[in-house]
Amino acid sequence: MIDMQAHRPRLTLFDLDHTLLPLDSDYEWGEFTIRIGWNDPVEFARRNAEFYAHYQAGTLDVHDYVRFAIDAVRQRGPEAAAQAHDQFMREVIAPAIRAEALQLVRQHQQAGDTVLIVTATNEFVTRPIAQALGVSELLAMQLARDASGWYTGEIDGTPTMREGKVQRMEQWLAARQLSWQDVESTFYSDSMNDVPLLEKVDHPVATNPDARLRALAQERGWRILDLFTPHP
Repeated sequence: MIDMQAHRPRLTLFDLDHTLLPLDSDYEWGEFTIRIGWNDPVEFARRNAEFYAHYQAGTLDVHDYVRFAIDAVRQRGPEAAAQAHDQFMREVIAPAIRAEALQLVRQHQQAGDTVLIVTATNEFVTRPIAQALGVSELLAMQLARDASGWYTGEIDGTPTMREGKVQRMEQWLAARQLSWQDVESTFYSDSMNDVPLLEKVDHPVATNPDARLRALAQERGWRILDLFTPHP
């Protein structure tokens, strides 16, 4: 018999935080803005803790969170924001980029896969990170812009979170006259929030998974990859 799957183009998707990076870029950007004096440490930490509690409880208003997370950037303007992000990349992100992550991305690229990063963190924070990882295709939280082209604090389109990651991927596929059936898809993620997309692809890979995702992956027979620290 002919293996039709062999003739489908391969699509490899990566979550970003705690999957390709051993940190949460959204959280680290917030901490960085405190260090450079853009946010008050007490008030920012208090509100951030509130948002995180809602996130854990499944009650997060992602629109409120993005307004909060991008507010300092929005107020400072494009030039100051770009300079701060350059510093953030040098001091926080570059030292955290691991050879194992780069090797995994390159392995898929060299095999001819189309590689995307699909992340719930906003595009301002993540686009330079994706570029540093050598990935040009990024589906991140899109930020709305005003008439001048600068961020308004609102989300543009479908948030790349939970089921929203599936929707954004389907939009990406449809724009290329493709569907899930037309591609052989793989998705690497550490998070239970990404179960909807992990369930959608042909090859789900629980990567550096938290305890709940590890248990689910073992139950479902999904591949488990400890990219950074071997699990005991």
